[in-house]
Amino acid sequence: MTRGSSSLNHSRRFATALQDRLDAFKADFKAGKPPYNASPEIHAIMARATAELAASGQACLAIKAGDRAPQFTLKDQNAHDVSSADLLAQGPLVVTFYRGVWCPYCNLELQAINDVLPQIRAHGANVAAISPQTAVNSRKAVRENKLSFPVLSDVGGETSAAFGLRFALPDYLIDIYKRRRNDLPAFNDDPSWTLPMPARYVIGQDGVVLYSEVNPDYTRRPDPSDMFPVLEKAIAKA
Repeated sequence: MTRGSSSLNHSRRFATALQDRLDAFKADFKAGKPPYNASPEIHAIMARATAELAASGQACLAIKAGDRAPQFTLKDQNAHDVSSADLLAQGPLVVTFYRGVWCPYCNLELQAINDVLPQIRAHGANVAAISPQTAVNSRKAVRENKLSFPVLSDVGGETSAAFGLRFALPDYLIDIYKRRRNDLPAFNDDPSWTLPMPARYVIGQDGVVLYSEVNPDYTRRPDPSDMFPVLEKAIAKA
């Protein structure tokens, strides 16, 4: 068995567990188990917001495979500049758009990506997560999730907007966030109450997107294994 196929099989096993973990968390949250304590009303409102975002068609308009990826230079959790151009000079780039350290679904996804980071790097690729949160919260995300890749601060959401991912929360969802003390203006140092749709990309060294997954349902995340065939092809072309 080649190293590439072994890595792929390992990541598939972990990726299946990832969605299982996401589903398990969602079930506990909907059941109102401590510390979540969310009422049925809250679940219905969140489901409504997700359905409306899906129906808006915005996900279909976001950057997709075959498009040229917008370039970016953002601060990492330690306030160092990180540019997509510099990362792509080293190899393909995996980019995941991350809502924030307050989002348990996002944290589970980052942990899953970190778990397969050795395989990603074995394919010559780098990883970066992009979030609207401030550097303080990015440091918290790196620390609590034990990440070995940077979490970049897209304060103001310009990069997520360039990728077509940024959306404004409806007023009724903002009310829920406030009640649950998810103070996005404080987390993000931005009064706009906007977030990126969760998305994952593999960008080739020529700047063209090789793989894209955008989902308005933040409880559903693609398998990390989905990226490996794309990375293998990118290596073969190099």
